[in-house]
Amino acid sequence: MALVPILMPQLGESIAEATIVRFLKAPGDLVEADTHLIEVETNKAVMEVTAPCTGILSGPLAEEGASLPVGAVLGHIEVSDEEAARMGLGDPDEPTPHRQAEKAIREMEASAPTMVKATITGLPVPAHAGGVSYLSPRMKARMHELGLHAADLAGVAGSGAAGRVTIDDLERFLEDLERNESSPASSMRVAVADAMRRSWTRPLATVVLPVRLDTTLAHRRKNAPKKAGLALYALRALAMALAEHPAPAGRLVGDRIIHPRSIDIGFAVEAEEGVLVPVIRNADQYPLAEMIERYQRLVELARQRRLPAAETGGSIATVTNYGVFGLTLATPIPLPEQTVLLGIGSGRIAPHWDPAKKEFVPITEAFFTLSFDHRVLDGGAAGRLLKRVSELLHSPDKL
Repeated sequence: MALVPILMPQLGESIAEATIVRFLKAPGDLVEADTHLIEVETNKAVMEVTAPCTGILSGPLAEEGASLPVGAVLGHIEVSDEEAARMGLGDPDEPTPHRQAEKAIREMEASAPTMVKATITGLPVPAHAGGVSYLSPRMKARMHELGLHAADLAGVAGSGAAGRVTIDDLERFLEDLERNESSPASSMRVAVADAMRRSWTRPLATVVLPVRLDTTLAHRRKNAPKKAGLALYALRALAMALAEHPAPAGRLVGDRIIHPRSIDIGFAVEAEEGVLVPVIRNADQYPLAEMIERYQRLVELARQRRLPAAETGGSIATVTNYGVFGLTLATPIPLPEQTVLLGIGSGRIAPHWDPAKKEFVPITEAFFTLSFDHRVLDGGAAGRLLKRVSELLHSPDKL
């Protein structure tokens, strides 16, 4: 008999670790190849780890609730001699490369038991410190040990020279925290916080434009029951506007503007304890009617936190409809890898002067905002992009 390790897979681009939610099989169970064995949670979704082969699930298994890096051993599958031969494992006593690797894995597990322990202890906050004028080596080491970021000390009054936060200030701050009730932050909450921290290192600005929605809403009613939401109308309009003039979608990296290969647009979906951003690839190449079913499917997957890795990340812009919360105006923050974010406020009835009737008439309008990286765009370019989105929404039959 041979043991085949079950390894934590690479679950998506930039995903370095995942948390074990639960085991779907127990030690001693017979499992088939590609059977779902373990449910794990990343900062983006809940996914399953599958069996690499057919055999008997063998312990010890990794601990539920542990955060483990990619490549960590989660358990083993005991395979028959026939399965071992099929997989090229050979004689159990023969020192094949696979046997040597398996032995190395076992030795690693014995010498480094933290492989199956949570990789973050203490306060669950990203540990990459930075963003303040000065941190002593001792402070950096202590903060790294606790998993703290400099932003967590923003409310600490420093007693050192020029108001500097000292190690004693930090320890008193931590002692005071222990007297308060606390709860662990979810992996999604930590991921959102980290993304917003990185976004805020750039000079961001926002332009605002009231957009008349009567034509769009009439088009939506006409196409019932297969109706697109306002966010999808805006997404399609933004995609078309960026396809016409893609410069605003470029990213500044060093002294170069990196231009997008395709018009991939994300849209914000509120999920439990955070926000997920599904992505519609090549959004400029598909008419609105062909995107409705795909959009609705992605919304449901996002709410369940089961988005496939291929349908998240890598977008050049995001659309967010904060109007669903009754908000008329907001200044949302673009993701770190994006230059622009289109926001939609709540629709409202407003008076509009009709020159033909020479009187005010009621219209439905909403404030649209475009938040942008001011290093890449100036207000004029951002305003023209937002104006073009408005023009396209006034002609929904062309979307």
